[in-house]
Amino acid sequence: MRNFLRTIVATVLLLAFSGIPAMAQTKIATVDLRKLFDGYYKTKIAQANIQEKAAQLDKDDKGMRDDLQKASTEYQDLLAQANDQAISADERDRRKQAATDKLKQIQDSKATIDQYERQAQATLADQRQRMRADILKEIDAAVTAKAKAAGCTLVIDTAAETINQTPTIIYNSGENDLTDAVLAQLNAGAPIDLTKPVSTTPLMLGTNGP
Repeated sequence: MRNFLRTIVATVLLLAFSGIPAMAQTKIATVDLRKLFDGYYKTKIAQANIQEKAAQLDKDDKGMRDDLQKASTEYQDLLAQANDQAISADERDRRKQAATDKLKQIQDSKATIDQYERQAQATLADQRQRMRADILKEIDAAVTAKAKAAGCTLVIDTAAETINQTPTIIYNSGENDLTDAVLAQLNAGAPIDLTKPVSTTPLMLGTNGP
C-alpha cells in the first residue's frame, strides 16, 4: 500500500512540474446511482413483481402450515383416544397405530415445509439479484452513452460509500451531474405513473455501486 501511494504521489508531482495539462484533458461527471436505481420505472415494476411472487409463496406456505396445525390437532386427539379406557383394547390399539401414522405424516410435512421455505427464499433472492443486475446494466449503458455524448472521460457515483459506510465523495459542486438527464432518458415512455408510490419489497442496491 505504501509503495502504491508513493507511486501515485510521484506521478502527480511529475505531472504538476512537467507542465502537462493532464487535468484539463479530463472532464469528470457525476451521477447518483442510488437515485437512478430507485427512480427508474423498471425498478418499480421489478419490485412489484417480486412482491407479488413473495405474496404467493407466503400464501402457499401458510396453507401448508395450516394443514400441519390441523394434523397436529388430530394427532393429539388420537393419542387421547388411544389412552381412553372407555373404549375397547382393540380400538385403543387402532387409535394408537393411527396416531403413529399421523406422527409420521407430521414429521414428513415439517420436512417438506422447511425445504419449501428454503427454496422460496432462494428463489426470491435469485429473482432480486437477476433483476438488480439487469437494471444496473441498463443504467450503466445509459450513463455511458450520456457521458460520451457530453465528452466526459470519467463518471463518479456520488452515492457510493466506503467500507465504513462513510461517503466516498466529501465535496461535489454539482457541475456536470448527469443524474437528472439520465433518469429522464430512462423513464421516457414509462408505462406507469411514476408519481404514485408502489408498496414493494425493496431490491437491495449495494452501497458501493454495481
